[in-house]
Amino acid sequence: MPIFIRPGRVLDLLALAASSLLLAGCGGGIYLGLGWGDDLDLPPSVALTASVTEALPGATVRLAAAATDDFGIDQVIFLRREDDGSDTSIGSDGAEPYSLDIAIPAVPAGTVLRYYAQAVDGAQQRSNSELVSITVR
Repeated sequence: MPIFIRPGRVLDLLALAASSLLLAGCGGGIYLGLGWGDDLDLPPSVALTASVTEALPGATVRLAAAATDDFGIDQVIFLRREDDGSDTSIGSDGAEPYSLDIAIPAVPAGTVLRYYAQAVDGAQQRSNSELVSITVR
C-alpha cells in the first residue's frame, strides 16, 4: 500500500523523527507505530485441550494449550470458569509446551468443570481459548 506525503510535509516528518530520536536517548520520547501488512502486531491465538472429558474427584488431569503469536508468547494462563460466571486463575506456563496438571476437586458427581487458556504476548495482548469441559464422575 503506497504512502503519499505532500511536498510541504517531508520536513515536518523529518523534524518529528529527529526529535523522537533525541527524546528516546534520554528515556522519554514519542513512539511512532508505523506499519502495514505483516508488520502489524496481531493478538495471539490459543486452543486448549484436556487429557480426559470425565474424571473422578482427586484425579490428575493435564490441560494443554497450543498458543501462537506473530512475535511470540510470553505466557499462557490457565483459568477455571465458575458457576457464577467469574474466573479463577489456576496456574500459568511461560514455556512451550504450555501445560498444567490439575487435581479434580471434591465436588458432586455430574458437576461440569469448565476451563480455558489465555495467551499473552509481549505487547500484553490477550486472547482466550474456547471452554473445555470435564464432567466429574
